[in-house]
Amino acid sequence: MVTKKKTKEKKAKKAKKDENSGMSLDDAFADDEDVEYGESKPRKQKKKRNEDLEEEVEDAEEDVAELEKIENEGEEITNEATIKASKPISAIKKGDKIKIDDKEYEVDAHYVMIDHKKTKEMAIELFDLKTDKDFQLRYFTDQVETSLEFYELQEILYVKKRINQIEW
Repeated sequence: MVTKKKTKEKKAKKAKKDENSGMSLDDAFADDEDVEYGESKPRKQKKKRNEDLEEEVEDAEEDVAELEKIENEGEEITNEATIKASKPISAIKKGDKIKIDDKEYEVDAHYVMIDHKKTKEMAIELFDLKTDKDFQLRYFTDQVETSLEFYELQEILYVKKRINQIEW
């Protein structure tokens, strides 16, 4: 009797196991030829985010232009500074001194801001030891005399400043 009881239990366990496992995928979808599935939802596009960023950049550029106008009291800033160079501008390095309108600044770095293939937009980082302010001297390598611009860091923006004389 013990053997018959064990075989009945095994058969019952096997039947339960079969019930819990369900159908195979092939059996489940075997007769779905007439079924029409709904269309998938279209993807959300990220254009809004890019447009928002572009708007923020435009707003910031307008703010910079306004600050420049206020700073320079409506005067047009031109690149008519007289340049006295003791060496080529490309030879300026960290630790060198540059005199702008009779005020001496120390060079912190000289690097390429943007490489435009034919020319490079360069920046010379300057600082004033007395006031502990940061400045930038920017220029293009193919037209140094006409493209030389001087900027002062105010808060988080560089504001263009008028210069009359520069020497290094």
